[in-house]
Amino acid sequence: EVTLVESGGGLVQAGGSLRLSCKASGFSLDEADVGWYRQAPGKERENIGCRLIKKRFTHYEEAVKGRFAISTDNAKNEVYLEMNSLKPDDTATYYCTMGPECTPHYWGQGTQVTVSS
Repeated sequence: EVTLVESGGGLVQAGGSLRLSCKASGFSLDEADVGWYRQAPGKERENIGCRLIKKRFTHYEEAVKGRFAISTDNAKNEVYLEMNSLKPDDTATYYCTMGPECTPHYWGQGTQVTVSS
């Protein structure tokens, strides 16, 4: 069974940093495309970025490019989202995903990030 469990969310001031973790089980990270989505109150869920394992490429949406970074620890089977220079607009529930070519087939339960101004 594939499961994704996020952690690391919280309250942070604008300009601060936060690192989210996603513990994956039921599959190996060195064989899967993984990514992060977020959903702000009243808005649709949006993709932040995705790591394409076979293409050895990580894609980021413009809103977070240069501020956020996706990484993995294959030994721990964990995915990370390092978030820097956070803005109030980054306030959202963040979801870890897994699926081919960044089409999410599996979702975590989400972790809340709140950025205060």
